[in-house]
Amino acid sequence: MVAPLMEETEKGKSALINNAKPKIEEEEEEQQVVKVWSWGAGTDGQLGTGRLHDELSPQLLNLSSLSSVSMLACGGAHVLALTSPSSVIDQFHRRESVFMGEGQFWSVRPRGDGRRLVSIIFSLLFALVAQSASFYWDSGCLFTCGDGTFGQLGHGDYRSHCSPVKVSSFVNKNVDQIACGMRHSLVLLKDCLGNQVYGFGSGKRGQLGVSKDRIRSVSLPQVTIGLHDIEIVGISANGDRSAALSAEGHLYTWGRGFNSTSDVNCPQSLPSSLSFSQAALGWNHVLVLTGDGEVFMLGGSHHGMLSDPERVSSTRPLSGNASRFALEKVSNLDGVKVIQIAAGAEHSAVVTENRAIMTWGWGEHGQLGLGNTCDQIHPKVVNLGDEFQNRDTQLEVFCGSGFTYAISRHCLPSQT
Repeated sequence: MVAPLMEETEKGKSALINNAKPKIEEEEEEQQVVKVWSWGAGTDGQLGTGRLHDELSPQLLNLSSLSSVSMLACGGAHVLALTSPSSVIDQFHRRESVFMGEGQFWSVRPRGDGRRLVSIIFSLLFALVAQSASFYWDSGCLFTCGDGTFGQLGHGDYRSHCSPVKVSSFVNKNVDQIACGMRHSLVLLKDCLGNQVYGFGSGKRGQLGVSKDRIRSVSLPQVTIGLHDIEIVGISANGDRSAALSAEGHLYTWGRGFNSTSDVNCPQSLPSSLSFSQAALGWNHVLVLTGDGEVFMLGGSHHGMLSDPERVSSTRPLSGNASRFALEKVSNLDGVKVIQIAAGAEHSAVVTENRAIMTWGWGEHGQLGLGNTCDQIHPKVVNLGDEFQNRDTQLEVFCGSGFTYAISRHCLPSQT
């Protein structure tokens, strides 16, 4: 791999949004109308428009395969969509997950055992055309596929796989969440306090958190140290960084340092008196959301426009080892309650309580959806039309490296 392409790949890493599982209902009585929009970088077909070029404004996708989509995972130049999570897979003959590339969605049909596919999270790894994906079922089994060059598939070797393979280390354990970074993976187990988080893959920047010393790579899952007696409810990974959110609302980060600071080999708690409910990792920044709907950011000075450098306001005085943390409140959101956050490589997006999407940051490919390629310091509202005045409409946003997706769900009145 040549250096210029590697640099482009690292900037093109996908962002993970809390790794939240879709809500699974045994009986879905409500009828919903689902709409999906995409915008931003599209030269690899990642927007699903059927065209291979960037889109500066939101494009409504007219694809029947997305009519029942429940969640998306956006990578550097590709997308996974999970559909009909309440349906039971019958040998994967029913479309449950679809890849999107070259402007089209393609069905993913790994060999299965009839259980429901309940979550998908993946990342772009090493090359723009290489990918790694992780899938887990409601039985708690974990399957991985894609690029295994750094051991990030967790099979005890460095082989790549073109179809999902069960990770034997978790056969008798209940996998609750999964997260994939550039060359590493994280797993969160359910009801396993003390040994909840596992890491495998590249560890050169400390992103695995499995050793106090720098470690080159691990091809079998190992327990992340420093999180004993802490109940972890969410994990995320991006680039060479990892993060975890505790039940008490504390954020832990490890791996590549923020703002050119030293790498961290073990999870460290963000020194803040705030309680966080969501976290989203970008390539050079992390967004956190408080229970009161306020958004704060750590890092993000690479382009100088992910936040306003003149309005940095730390939540508390920081000193010593804590000096690497410079947490600031995102400006231009005063009086606005945010309910969801997402982060791309160098751009950010939020959904407000009033069902509006706001974006800011790197805008070179139109990923902000504002009709231009300008960078933005402050959050700006993305125009998706007037239909979101209805309180029965739910809105979500998902960020890839240089592109963005939005999903709306409108509940229809009951016919009974």
